[in-house]
Amino acid sequence: MNRYRDTPIRKDSDIKKGVRYYTNVFYPEIPLSENDIYVYTTQGDRLDLLAQQYYGDSTLYWIIGAANDSLPQNSLFLPPGSQIRIPQNTAEIITAYNFLNAL
Repeated sequence: MNRYRDTPIRKDSDIKKGVRYYTNVFYPEIPLSENDIYVYTTQGDRLDLLAQQYYGDSTLYWIIGAANDSLPQNSLFLPPGSQIRIPQNTAEIITAYNFLNAL
């Protein structure tokens, strides 16, 4: 899995013509919903595995991470015994993500 796969790439037209660089990625606020699922993590749980289990797509791990501010933001691994929220309105979240990161 390439973590830069969905990171926008831009060309710098002012300083060095044609130089490509990665830009910042912005994540949308994910509001609470009555459809959200809450689970307690166990040993070995990872964001990508939970995304695969609940969404059928491991690349959507960032949705679970963004919905849970208390989780470590620099790791896919989750502390055992943590209660986490798994949002179910992924279509709306992905639309907001795409809007925030449009080129």
